[in-house]
Amino acid sequence: MIALEHVAVEYLPGKEILTDVSLELKRGSFHFLAGPSGVGKSTLLALLSLQHRASRGRVHMFGEDATNLPRNELPRLRRRIGMVRQDYRLLDHLTVAGNVALPLKVAGESPEEIDGKVKELLAWIGLGDYGDTMPAALSGGQKQRAAIARAVIANPDVLLADEPTGNLDSELSLRFMYLFEALNQGGTTVVSATHDEQMISLFNYPVLRLKEGKLAQL
Repeated sequence: MIALEHVAVEYLPGKEILTDVSLELKRGSFHFLAGPSGVGKSTLLALLSLQHRASRGRVHMFGEDATNLPRNELPRLRRRIGMVRQDYRLLDHLTVAGNVALPLKVAGESPEEIDGKVKELLAWIGLGDYGDTMPAALSGGQKQRAAIARAVIANPDVLLADEPTGNLDSELSLRFMYLFEALNQGGTTVVSATHDEQMISLFNYPVLRLKEGKLAQL
């Protein structure tokens, strides 16, 4: 489904944050992505979500070479990917419900279908009373929940999560991990970046570890 071949990412001339990374993510797989802060976990997820270009190497997505696709071709692939970012990326001019509904609107679902799915998911994550609230009024943990809801609501082919439980308590963190598991069992490929070794130990999934720009699979 997704493959990286000898990929590198260079932010400054001569300074690579990722070096010679090769990786294959098969359909329906689940991986943790681990490593200390600053090692390149967010960069790797940005590469996998087509938000960042590789400096060298090849990127294959959904059966096609996406390495040098024109920018106007990228959105059709990105629509198949759900992304949870550390900075949430909620749109300030939309309500919580409006933010969560975005992937369904892009997919062309009817307003009635969207309304039902959004209300059900918001209730499940404990934001049932916040559908009409603007993001600025939410706490960090509430923003994180809304961002996760937006990423998963359309059952994406791939879910990429960057420290998805970083602002959540342990009980809610586990609840979302079980949600990711349920999506995975339905066929979604999941990569969850975390520095929480205890969380990793609770689940029997392979771990991708980044160290000094290189990737090892355990």
